[in-house]
Amino acid sequence: MIDPVNKSKIPEEWMAKSSLPRDELEEGIKNGMLVLLSDGSVLKRGYTTGTTAAAAAKAAVLSLGKEVSDFSVPTPSGVRANFTVIEAKDGYAKVAKIQNDHETDITRGLEFVGQAKPSDTILITAGEGVGIVTRGGLQVKKGFPAINPKPLAQIRAAVEEAVEELGLSGAEVEISLPKGKEIGKQTLNSTIGVEGGISILGTTGFVEPWNDHLGEMKSELISSSPKVVLTTGRIGIRYSTMLFPDYTVVLAGSRISEGLEAVTGEAVICGLPGLVLKWGDPEILKDTGFATVSEMVETEPDGEHLKAAFRKTVEKANGARVVVVDRDGTVLMDSEDFE
Repeated sequence: MIDPVNKSKIPEEWMAKSSLPRDELEEGIKNGMLVLLSDGSVLKRGYTTGTTAAAAAKAAVLSLGKEVSDFSVPTPSGVRANFTVIEAKDGYAKVAKIQNDHETDITRGLEFVGQAKPSDTILITAGEGVGIVTRGGLQVKKGFPAINPKPLAQIRAAVEEAVEELGLSGAEVEISLPKGKEIGKQTLNSTIGVEGGISILGTTGFVEPWNDHLGEMKSELISSSPKVVLTTGRIGIRYSTMLFPDYTVVLAGSRISEGLEAVTGEAVICGLPGLVLKWGDPEILKDTGFATVSEMVETEPDGEHLKAAFRKTVEKANGARVVVVDRDGTVLMDSEDFE
């Protein structure tokens, strides 16, 4: 089987080790919700804030003309995300971000509200609990709601589906989170330049699971691979696979040090500057006036702060090659070319 979210091939021997009934396991993998590990155990994915916002928006529009219970929305990965509404009536809908096996996802269970009214066009707006961008260097411009481009397109696509189903000309939809401001205070949003709520994010539509057992499985994969790339996220996976086709690519996230400890062969650290350089130099932003590494890269791409942080990162990598890429795949820094 192929995992439809990360596009990886799942070996038959892993499937055979699982204690789940075969049909239940296959269905869970096909709908993107289950991640199968090498020992046959499974972890549950969740839906991103972007997917949940899309669900609230679609349910709100649908409730203008019909009863709403179970429905689905599109995701960037191409897999449909299934939801059951908490409430949906007369243009008002409420859905909850589902539980998942990610130990640090503090948005699990968070309620998203969509409020819709008919319109001649489709318009998506942000209300209470959605953060506002206050600094540069992010995917959204300063002064705008913190809804990244990909989830914004996802929300719009979900609304378009609802509009077409009801035969409307369009709809104006506001997304809000009653507890968004409160949850936002528990995140690093204010540090990176997002105030007043949470960010609406998501590149695949799914939240990848993580717990200690998954860490153990990844350590086994790293140690058994003669050539491995440790990467930091979905974008890192995409470009690491392209840049290093003969390597095993492992999503390490912020746990790069743990990954390096398991390396027995040749290793590369590859990813966006925010995680890679901050791992190498936790004090990279101190006394710089920048809120994020992305803002620093955007403002001073050849600055001494970045060069110094990269040197520290290469030193901390202890012999592993370090490659930093931007969001379009351009290599910004490579320890093989760095003087």
